[in-house]
Amino acid sequence: MSTILVIQHVPHERLGTFERAFNEASCSLTLFNAHEPRAQWPSPTGYDGLVVMGGPQSIYEQSKYPFVTKELALIRAAVKADRPILGVCLGAQLLAEALGGKVRPAEQKEIGWYPLMRELGADGDPLFGPFGQTEMVFQWHGDAFALPNGAVRLASSPLCHEQAFRFREHIYGLQFHLEMTEAMIRAWMRIDGNKTELAALRGVIDPMTIRRQSPQHIQRLQELSHHVATAFCGFLTPSTSPSQRSAHVRTR
Repeated sequence: MSTILVIQHVPHERLGTFERAFNEASCSLTLFNAHEPRAQWPSPTGYDGLVVMGGPQSIYEQSKYPFVTKELALIRAAVKADRPILGVCLGAQLLAEALGGKVRPAEQKEIGWYPLMRELGADGDPLFGPFGQTEMVFQWHGDAFALPNGAVRLASSPLCHEQAFRFREHIYGLQFHLEMTEAMIRAWMRIDGNKTELAALRGVIDPMTIRRQSPQHIQRLQELSHHVATAFCGFLTPSTSPSQRSAHVRTR
């Protein structure tokens, strides 16, 4: 059975619909909470793949978020070890930074449902096979990244040119959230920090519009989510024993 190390940065930004697809693909999951001050950092070589989820942190504020330095080192070690990697939102920003693409505040935040445009680099890509020329995806980010040298742009949006990239054959960064359910979207909008963020964007982003659009787009989002997670598992090759893995990380 292939194993995936899943890095989370806040409790509510979890695997969502990815989890079921990973389980159906017979991938074993180990969760690691990067934001915990006493966390025992694992070695990525003890796992067959790495999934890095989202979070509200900005990685250029490393004095405020000291775990970022350790996480960048872990991601670089995973790249060096040629492990498949999937980064989502903050995870994509961390991956881009680890590969040399700088992260900066975006000119305008994307929160809610936005069109995603397929780029030429997505042609023939195993993760992006079912993506149409334009898809509606869920976003919640205020930072953006530059495309790392050697990476292939897979998708863009009108407000954020770098929405998805591939590095080598099996390292991916996705700025958007495919893993969402309607329940997760409602829960995110009730979190105090997110409510404050939305209140500051009144007149630019309308929470009621997000709620109204979610039933229209969520089924297609979940179809794409299932494909991406399943295709990612196809890159994994079992390489370590369970005893080796358990020595690397504390699970929850």
